[in-house]
Amino acid sequence: MAYLLDANVFIQAKNRHYGFDFCPAFWEWLIAANTGQRVFSIDKVGEEVYQIEDELSEWASARGSDFFLPLKENVLPSLSVVSSWASTGGRYEPGAVSGFLQVADYYLVACAHAGTHIVVTHEVPSASRKKIKIPDACIGLGVKFMTPYEMLRRERARFLLGPQP
Repeated sequence: MAYLLDANVFIQAKNRHYGFDFCPAFWEWLIAANTGQRVFSIDKVGEEVYQIEDELSEWASARGSDFFLPLKENVLPSLSVVSSWASTGGRYEPGAVSGFLQVADYYLVACAHAGTHIVVTHEVPSASRKKIKIPDACIGLGVKFMTPYEMLRRERARFLLGPQP
């Protein structure tokens, strides 16, 4: 089972824990895990990252559609399932549903649902009726999700210091 990464995984990694300048091993691990068919994201997440126009967007652009997967036809039924889940039951305000259906989160959950992937995000479940969070959608639809740290531990990622230049 492969992982699908949310935009916040890339953005927070660059801005906080795994900056390109001091932890290149994280980014190298992502590339290697993608080559091994274990880590991906989707094109809609890629579009969010490209808009930042910094070294992260350059890194993401270099990965292309092998990393940021385009929407495939097999996802269409899951888009309908996710949309129906968000719209029915009256749990969320109409603005929350509308907002969710317009952003990458919707497509990320649908792609995970269609491909039985695990969503990786920094988001946590919320009781709010004003915003649909990825974990809430995953729970509601039976899609697995976890934090980036859980993924790294599960995959036994190791970022070791090498020889100094």
